[in-house]
Amino acid sequence: MRALEAGESFVVTRDGAPVGELIPLRRRRSARLATVLEIFRGAPHVDYKRLRRDLDALADPDAKPRG
Repeated sequence: MRALEAGESFVVTRDGAPVGELIPLRRRRSARLATVLEIFRGAPHVDYKRLRRDLDALADPDAKPRG
């Protein structure tokens, strides 16, 4: 568990055959609200109606899935 906490991953086997993997959890990083607001304070205003129109003009309404 210490190695897992340190970032190591492990393959779990049964009778020598891999059956799973133990990987470390990603730690969520969070910023204080005041910091986020300060970062975006100088960002330009977004006109959401115009953005929607622009996206609709670029998107193919009859797109077919590739997968």
